[in-house]
Amino acid sequence: MADGNNPAPPSAASPLQSHRYAIKSSVHNTAASRRREQAVAIGKERREALMRAKRVCRTPLSGSNESAIEDGDMVIDDEKEGLETRTAQAVQELKSSLSSQGKGAQKKKIEALRALRRLLSQSEVPPIEVAIKAGAVPLLVQFLSFGSSDEQLLETAWCLTNIAAGQPEETKALLPALPLLIAHLGEKSSTLVAEQCAWAIGNVAGEGADLRSTLLAQGALLPLARLMLSNKGSTARTAAWALSNLIKGPDPKAVNELIKIEGVLNAIVRDLEKADEELATEVAWVVVYLSALSEKAISLIVRSHVPQLLIARLLASENLQLLIPVLRGLGNLVAGDGYMVDSVLIVGHSITDQALSSLIKCLKSDNRVLRKEASWALSNIAAGSFEHKKLIFTSEATPLLIHLLTSAQFDIRKEAAYTLGNLCVVSAGCTDPPNIITEHLASIINGGALPGFVNLVRSADIESARLGLQFLELVMRGYPNGQGPALVERQDGIDAMERFQFHENEAMRNMANGLVDKYFGEDYGLE
Repeated sequence: MADGNNPAPPSAASPLQSHRYAIKSSVHNTAASRRREQAVAIGKERREALMRAKRVCRTPLSGSNESAIEDGDMVIDDEKEGLETRTAQAVQELKSSLSSQGKGAQKKKIEALRALRRLLSQSEVPPIEVAIKAGAVPLLVQFLSFGSSDEQLLETAWCLTNIAAGQPEETKALLPALPLLIAHLGEKSSTLVAEQCAWAIGNVAGEGADLRSTLLAQGALLPLARLMLSNKGSTARTAAWALSNLIKGPDPKAVNELIKIEGVLNAIVRDLEKADEELATEVAWVVVYLSALSEKAISLIVRSHVPQLLIARLLASENLQLLIPVLRGLGNLVAGDGYMVDSVLIVGHSITDQALSSLIKCLKSDNRVLRKEASWALSNIAAGSFEHKKLIFTSEATPLLIHLLTSAQFDIRKEAAYTLGNLCVVSAGCTDPPNIITEHLASIINGGALPGFVNLVRSADIESARLGLQFLELVMRGYPNGQGPALVERQDGIDAMERFQFHENEAMRNMANGLVDKYFGEDYGLE
């Protein structure tokens, strides 16, 4: 099961609070809250056959002597008769092996552990509940004792890994094992044992905020971070995955501690630059949570080589599993620190051209998540300088965004609308209405965007309706030759605004009624 806890609303210090909506700064807090929730929660895009938050270990770790499970060894659902009985027997044999003495005792323990581990690994629906009820966890805790052989520790941690991949209550059954699992992450453990323990801890952390808090209180963060520094790809990958589960909040304390650990940022740079796509994917998810929850982390990351590496990965890869966290991390950085837009994505520099090309690539994707994330990132770049607005406006992005506004799913239309709106205005100060970039506004309207904004006004989502009203105000105020009101009327914009005539939301009611009165009062059409 994935983490089902709803994240708390962001504090005033949330790094994404600097999300810059030039078209209307007052709505930005709501949007920032939504983005933070999306970053903290496990997105639907991370749920493939098995949820990414928790993983069953079915094959041995790289470097172990255990042979891989063959496809024919797999216990499938319609062949599970007797599986529960065998599992209960395996736990009893495990208990019996603990009291074995003399020659052959160690071999008996390993065989008993291996038998249970195979039962927990070779079924599409592992018999976890049966194992727990039979008393497996307390026995496995004893098998984790210091001084045990690496083979025993590895098999034990493997069993616990798969138990932790079960239902919430099954995962919570591992609480007695957590201190020893964390202890075996240390430098005195073999790499294989530490990696398998990290996998088990990652499954526990993926269950929810309460278990993450327990793991953090017991000291899991530092040894996992050190494990991510490993030069062994599979070890670094498992540690990064476990860390991404451990730090995903909603409490930002863990990410603030993680970014301060020596070598972590260097390891992120190393793996984004040189690692294979599997490791780069897990490291990119670490960047997602760092940039979603920590202002300090964002400040350090945008001043490192990470932005350039994310852009390079986004431009070069076609791997959806990698593209999603890379794009989300890049979007968080753009939204979270003005330095990213003002001092990294400088117009005229090659990195900025590459960033725009990579975002256009994602706008063209068939994947909903990529289109939405790219639109969101562009909305923040478009809220920057006039040069940034002009760069986007003159690119292929603008017709693509107009198409998304009029034809995509609602959440994508909303993000595209923010980008298009931001392309049309420059700030005129904190209290004054924004100045209109007439050329951009006219071109975007002539390109067919107006019906999309009128539809937003009709939306039940207040934030979207407000955005639509703001854009209609721009059109009526700034379209050349005073033709804005007529264009809005032609698209049934008056009818859309009048739905707020008696609306319960006072701000929306006043805004809509004020626009109708101002632009469609008794003098309208008399000239």
